[in-house]
Amino acid sequence: MKILLLPLSLFLVFHSTQSCKGKAVDAVSVSPLTDTVRGRVIGIKDGDTFELLVDQKRLTIRLSDIDCPEKKQPFGTKARQFASDLCFGKNIIAVKKGRPDRYGRLIVELFAGDTCVNKELVSAGLAWHFKQYSRNPAYAGLEMAARNSKLGIWSQQNPTPPWEWRKPKK
Repeated sequence: MKILLLPLSLFLVFHSTQSCKGKAVDAVSVSPLTDTVRGRVIGIKDGDTFELLVDQKRLTIRLSDIDCPEKKQPFGTKARQFASDLCFGKNIIAVKKGRPDRYGRLIVELFAGDTCVNKELVSAGLAWHFKQYSRNPAYAGLEMAARNSKLGIWSQQNPTPPWEWRKPKK
């Protein structure tokens, strides 16, 4: 039985990915077996929080594994613009990575075509690997490469992580 489910799951993932290329997607959710959502990016709240149109409804998502600078932080505007350039107005596939957060946002890895928006932000030095919530070694490696190249936030002497920036000042 397990042997039969794997090909079926692969077919559904491949089919759902192929069906959104080159044409408008009506933002229909994909099979629960794939744990993905298809939609169109209609808003970029900041570098790691987006608004999608899914089944004619608005859905707020948060990118998994990363934390972008806040809007008023250095590189916050650049992270938002970079994310917008990658996926605003485009059909996307969002792969769920756990339960919604405390604000009700789905936590996802976001793909615009073959591009993983989450990983691109880290690679460009516009997001931290959010180690508090992620143990994914791929993101750790991307962050280290961006640090070594002094890209984006890593061009600063001592960049303040967003989770520290958000702490109330005493």
